[in-house]
Amino acid sequence: MKLLNENEVTTVIAPLIGSLGAKYMLDPDTNAAGLAAGYSSGFAFYFAGRGGVLGDVDSDVIYSAFMFFERTLIDKLWKAGVSVEGARAAGKRYMQSCDEWGRKHLANIEQLDLFNTIAEKLVSQVDSSGLTLFAGLRAEPLPSDSSARAYRLITLIRELRGCVHIAACVTHGLSGLEATLLSSGEGMAKMHGWAPPHADCSHLGAAREAVEKSTNDAMARLIKMHLTQVEMNELATQTLRINAALS
Repeated sequence: MKLLNENEVTTVIAPLIGSLGAKYMLDPDTNAAGLAAGYSSGFAFYFAGRGGVLGDVDSDVIYSAFMFFERTLIDKLWKAGVSVEGARAAGKRYMQSCDEWGRKHLANIEQLDLFNTIAEKLVSQVDSSGLTLFAGLRAEPLPSDSSARAYRLITLIRELRGCVHIAACVTHGLSGLEATLLSSGEGMAKMHGWAPPHADCSHLGAAREAVEKSTNDAMARLIKMHLTQVEMNELATQTLRINAALS
C-alpha cells in the first residue's frame, strides 16, 4: 500500500482531531462538573479551565490565546471563572474532565498505545515558540491510563493546530469575527459574543483559503519534522480507527 506523505496525513487527521478533541468541551458531564465545583456556567468553566494553564493573567492574554470570541465576553467569563478557585486550579479541573471523557468513551478501544506512542512523540517534540496555549496545556502531566492518555493527546494535537491556525489568521489579516463568520456563520458568531448585524465577509474568501493552506502546511511541516513516514501513516491509521470506534 502506498504510504501517505505529510500533507496527505494532515488532510486525513485534521477534521477528525478537530471534532474528537472538542467533544469533552461540549459534553454535559463537563458542564455539570463545573457547576458542581461552583462555576456560574459551563462557559465560565470553559474559559477558566482551558485558559487556566496560562496562570493568573489579564483577560487580554486569554483573548490573545482564544481569538475566536468577542473580547468583552472573554473578560466577563474569564473573571467569573477564575474567581471560583483560581486559574491553575481551574486548568487542572478542566483537564480532569478531559481525562474522564477519555476514560468513559475510549476504554473499550484496544491497542491505544499504537496511537499514544506516536502522538506523544509528536506533541512532546514540537518547539513551543509562538504556541502559548498549546505549551500551557502540554505542561499539564499526562494521565497514566491509556484511554485518558489517548484522549488528552488528541486534544493536544487539536490545540497545536489551533495555535498554528490563529497565527495564520493574524498573518493573513483575518480577525476572529471574520474567521468565525467565514468558517461557521452568524449563529456561531452570536454564540461567541458578537452581536449582529455582522458585516458581509464574502469578499474575504481568498484570505480564508490562504489561512487554511498556511495552517495545513505548518502542521505538515511539524509532522514531517518529528515523525518518520511510517510513523505519520500509523498516526493517520490509528486516528481513523479511534474515530470509527467512537462513531
